[in-house]
Amino acid sequence: MILLLDIGNTHTHLGWGTARRVLGPARFGTDLWEGRAAREMLERQLAGRRLDGVALCSVVPSATRQARRVLRAMAGSAVLELTPRTLRGLGIDYPKPETIGPDRLANALAMRHHYGVPSVAIDFGTAVTLDVVNARGCYMGGIIAPGLAAMTDYLHEKTALLPRVRLTAPRRVIGRSTEEAMRIGAVRGYREMIVGLLRALRRALRRRRLPVVLTGGCARLVAGGLKEATAIEPNLTLEGLRLLWFLHHPTMTSTRRPPRGSAGRGARRGRRL
Repeated sequence: MILLLDIGNTHTHLGWGTARRVLGPARFGTDLWEGRAAREMLERQLAGRRLDGVALCSVVPSATRQARRVLRAMAGSAVLELTPRTLRGLGIDYPKPETIGPDRLANALAMRHHYGVPSVAIDFGTAVTLDVVNARGCYMGGIIAPGLAAMTDYLHEKTALLPRVRLTAPRRVIGRSTEEAMRIGAVRGYREMIVGLLRALRRALRRRRLPVVLTGGCARLVAGGLKEATAIEPNLTLEGLRLLWFLHHPTMTSTRRPPRGSAGRGARRGRRL
């Protein structure tokens, strides 16, 4: 049983990896790493479990340092941190690999393994990231935009009259209230942005069709009406960490290496759209 930790700017997502799948995903605020709360939560999660190791990725350096100390003190288990140097099963074709967010590498690894190449992963988190795996099975780059909540929160904080809104799917294209107008701008606006960006990516990759998998907190919200999406995979980042661990420890599992085939090859996962 492998503990999987994806430490993001807002939330830390955790789960358990077996040789076959991710189990029991949960989350807590990343700010909890600053005190004892994160350790106490992990201890509750660990109760009664045998821990064989930890695979983690983090985009918050201060939380990464705390996590390393906590995990070694708690279990003394082998801790595998995803970096360009520890990456397996995925090439990198990028000028400065050390600047790539490790969560983006995890997403790309899971994409290559389960959906073939070339392919695109879209993560709707604090930021919206589009990450591209090229036809040679290498991470080649992507696109970064503000997250939906970051955009609406910014409007609330920087204006006198715009309220803070809860993101829900709008029913029409013309807002009949300020709140509805903001939801349309966020949800429908981002959906149209994704459509345009995917069109440009298909041209750049010279592909009429691409596997496109959505993940992150707002994935289901934006997916409605997005015919370009192949599937929603809520645990895509954790799945990439699970694969990474077992690629480093092949004797612990029969997990096969990622396929080398073209788009459409590989076992399908997630909720098909």
